[in-house]
Amino acid sequence: MRTKRRVIAGFLVVTLGLFIAFGSTSLTAHENSNLTNENDDSDTIDDIVDNMTLEEKVGQLFIVHVYGETPTDPNYEEENLENDRGGENFKEVIENYHPGGVIYFNWADNIGTPADVSQVNALSNGIQEIAMDEGSSIPMFVSTDQEGGIVARVTEPATTFPGNMAIGATGSSAYAEQSAEILGEELKALGINMNFAPTLDVNVNPDNPVIGVRSYSEDPGLVTDLGMAQIQGFESEEVIATAKHFPGHGDTDVDSHYGLPIIEKDLDTLLEEDLPPFEEAIDHGVDAIMPAHIVVPALDDSELPATFSEPILTDYLRGELGYDGLIVTDSLDMDGVDVMPEEEVPVEAFKAGVDVLLNPPDVDLSYNAMLDAVEDGDISEDRLDESVYRILEQKMEQGLFDDPYEDPAAVDEVGNEENLQLAEDMTDDSITLVKNDNDTLPLDNDTEMLVAGPEDGQPALLSDLLMAAESYETSESPTEEEIDEAVSLAENKDMVVVPTSSAHLDEDQQNLVTALQETGTSVVVAATGNPYDIAEFPDIDAYVTTYGDQDISIHSLANALTGEINPEGELPVTIPDHYDIGHGLSYEIETANIEQLVDRFDDTGDLEYEEAVHALQRHLTAVGHYENQGDAEKVIEHMEGFTHLLDQQLENEWISEEAHDTLMDRADDLVAGWQ
Repeated sequence: MRTKRRVIAGFLVVTLGLFIAFGSTSLTAHENSNLTNENDDSDTIDDIVDNMTLEEKVGQLFIVHVYGETPTDPNYEEENLENDRGGENFKEVIENYHPGGVIYFNWADNIGTPADVSQVNALSNGIQEIAMDEGSSIPMFVSTDQEGGIVARVTEPATTFPGNMAIGATGSSAYAEQSAEILGEELKALGINMNFAPTLDVNVNPDNPVIGVRSYSEDPGLVTDLGMAQIQGFESEEVIATAKHFPGHGDTDVDSHYGLPIIEKDLDTLLEEDLPPFEEAIDHGVDAIMPAHIVVPALDDSELPATFSEPILTDYLRGELGYDGLIVTDSLDMDGVDVMPEEEVPVEAFKAGVDVLLNPPDVDLSYNAMLDAVEDGDISEDRLDESVYRILEQKMEQGLFDDPYEDPAAVDEVGNEENLQLAEDMTDDSITLVKNDNDTLPLDNDTEMLVAGPEDGQPALLSDLLMAAESYETSESPTEEEIDEAVSLAENKDMVVVPTSSAHLDEDQQNLVTALQETGTSVVVAATGNPYDIAEFPDIDAYVTTYGDQDISIHSLANALTGEINPEGELPVTIPDHYDIGHGLSYEIETANIEQLVDRFDDTGDLEYEEAVHALQRHLTAVGHYENQGDAEKVIEHMEGFTHLLDQQLENEWISEEAHDTLMDRADDLVAGWQ
């Protein structure tokens, strides 16, 4: 959390006044030490800025991407030159343009999929070494987008999370903070010190094509609580948090990667819906804020996106809201900035009030445009120094001047068992059962089933996890031929499970579900993208939403469908005309459900001996007898015996820990229903 310079200065003035008035100071030795350190840092930064060349100062404004797995990777030289990176490799780009930072992408092969954590750590350390050998020895921001969920550059073997809306479905600030702590810890181990997260957009528009499940909720209060928890989690691991996308990208039906959204709402609505999370982050002192490439007439009627808006960035964000941290543009290669010639983009964004120019499409063009603007007097050197100071101040606060390197041994803790377990628990708790007519779920073990849907919904993986199911994968927008094939496969099945991927925005996916309904086969839809899909086919038999299509989400989905977990998530958004925010169902567990789980664990090998299986089944038969008689006391008494038997079997290593825990949880659910 940054300390604002004007606050420090004001504090010194007040303290001096008290000293003059009363002849003494009320500062403790610790407070005096802190003030001395602040002043020392300020003097140090001033000295660095005074000794930097103009070229170095301009370079500090930029965070750029470069292709390659190492700082001098020979395999990407041509690609870097063809894509206007400003050099053949990281080393040349740093030496030529002195950028303040780099950003890692999977498609630039900086981070593989799966990630080679030692390679990323070595790349980061190598980049820092090159920067520190340069004239002014200024360490680098090493950045990426690691929101969790559908926007995550670092995946397996690192810890993957289901994403923000899944956290919203749990309503848990603890999960939010813990997930950010783990993301931050693992980023730092890779030498990544700046994260463009969390997303503080309030997703009030179901048709939003770019935010959706990247938002926690449509509720500004919940977004604020969870967003602040994540900011604190990142900060605790010494990773810069970036609140985005100011003043709010949650109410648009245009993706700013491919167009220019216009937020048509009045100031009162903006203040009520979109701005509260950012105001709270500013009060906290968040390190960085990223404005959106969106037009907000309520704050600026110039028709320029916020990126180029002095009224929004300087007058409102800096002036009205009092923000004194870094303002970092969203990527400058997005279509949302195509409102002026490319060479004017960095200059006009900087003049509007930004400090950091992220990911220009042509490094040389953008750098020289800024250099020329300063040399020509279009941008004053005082204004340039103001942003350079902020950048260096943040680097100093992160301790990068003291030690910009990360111990290679730190990667050994990436994706450790404790982190993976927390991510699994969080994902399990996020699964939301929205509709379950006639107790369609959980699935019966003997159900003849087809899993069919678009590739992003991972029907093949889901089918494998459900064991006996057949799978059929369509393209993202199913063709008529693919729909016909899915219908043909479904006609002889008891049930078809359709893992959709934001079908509410895809008419072809809607046609697939409708065609499957017309076969008369029971249809269960599992929304693995946005949760709004059921609005397009409200008469399906059952509906579950995961808020993400990562492997971890599909695993939890399979467990929810079979009853291995009992869904506990609640919708963090409204499904218009159908379900309110906060809606969520759970299974009413009966003995038959637990019997099916015992059979399933017998099939998967989680129960080692037939004797163990039979002992559990005998107990459950007795419970079922009393259940049918409505004898609550006997049901509870015999379930206590069942749980004691589970503990004995675990002690004897006759049952896996996972199966034991699952059966214990379902036993607790059953007992709770009878108490």
